[in-house]
Amino acid sequence: MEKFVVTGGKPLSGEVTISGAKNAAVAIIPAVILCDEPCQIENIPNISDVSLISRILQQMGANVRRINRSSLYIDPTKIRTCNAVTDLVRGMRASYYLLGALLGKYGRAKVALPGGCNFGVRPIDQHLKGFEALGAATQLVDGAIIEAECDNLVGTHVYLDVVSVGATMNIMLAASKAKGQTIIENAAREPHIVDLANFLNSMGADVRGAGTDVIKIRGVEYLHGVTYSIIPDQIEAGTYMCAAAATRGCITVKNITPKHLESISAKLREMGVKITEYDEALKVDASSAPLKRCNIKTMPHPGFPTDCQPQFAALLMSVPGTSIINENVWDNRYQYVSELIRMGAQISVEGRLAIIEGGTPLTAAPVKATDLRAGAAMIIAALEINGTTEISNIQFIERGYEDVVEKFRGLGADIKKVYFTGDNEQELGA
Repeated sequence: MEKFVVTGGKPLSGEVTISGAKNAAVAIIPAVILCDEPCQIENIPNISDVSLISRILQQMGANVRRINRSSLYIDPTKIRTCNAVTDLVRGMRASYYLLGALLGKYGRAKVALPGGCNFGVRPIDQHLKGFEALGAATQLVDGAIIEAECDNLVGTHVYLDVVSVGATMNIMLAASKAKGQTIIENAAREPHIVDLANFLNSMGADVRGAGTDVIKIRGVEYLHGVTYSIIPDQIEAGTYMCAAAATRGCITVKNITPKHLESISAKLREMGVKITEYDEALKVDASSAPLKRCNIKTMPHPGFPTDCQPQFAALLMSVPGTSIINENVWDNRYQYVSELIRMGAQISVEGRLAIIEGGTPLTAAPVKATDLRAGAAMIIAALEINGTTEISNIQFIERGYEDVVEKFRGLGADIKKVYFTGDNEQELGA
């Protein structure tokens, strides 16, 4: 069993360079299916989700090879099947982007229902609503596989009943080669949606309005190959910012887009953290002033991101006073709370609210990552504690954080990845 072993109790300091955005990469890589020529994607995060979606494309016949640590060459012209029903597909949530890409390119798709983190119901009804509005027939087969097929996709008007990042992106993919214009209303506005639109447009697509709640896509017949660089990861940056604040450290977060981090920076400033903004970096300094409690309400972008909610919960554990988190995106994102309680946190959950009594003494304890961002919260909590914490289920963390051990070590953290066999342990990568 692989675990992270963290000995905390000292402030972080130094610089950390942020990788490409996971949430953009796992949509842009399937989007290459739409292209009629090879593409090169740069600033790819070296994470397990990227490896999975790359292997899925290879299974379908695409030529996918890694040029270097952060660049992929993808030739989709040899794809020989529209079926993606293997265990690899079931292993990641973002595999549903294969539906929109395959439907847009070939007019048919057969994709297994995805897995990934489990923190609430994630229906894809809005995705299917969009596909059907474009003219596709969809069906659920054996409760585990989605089939979609059409003779011709035709531009249409789609109003999303709820703001859905996945549905917005999937409909964008399918509509990119549909005949005529598609209008998506009540669209999500996250930075990775804008990044997907920019990638599609760089290939010759006609997508306008990304970043607003109305997106217009006029279908085109041909998409040409490009070299494209993915945006920095907003949530990875927010995680290291939280960690610096939680340990009362001072770090510089590099290779970022500060505008994407405004909601996170605003909350840290409210707590008393000094944030200095540069062109592509932020300095996060929590070393001088005592931090204050705050309340957080997660919302679709540009509101506070749900993907930074667990990390802030770990931070607020260290701040005296009562803080309240109101989770407005997912129904069941507080599974991690029981793990923080094992460390001595005083947190109670009432429906969508988590009430945190911060400033209580914490102790090291064995904990597990219940999902990707919860795993990041476990690392942050462990860094606060004078003691050694073992974190299991680290495969969740490695889904979305590149070189997490090396990056935290670069900031002075005492963290290592070990392989446990019975009573023995061996450090990996030592």
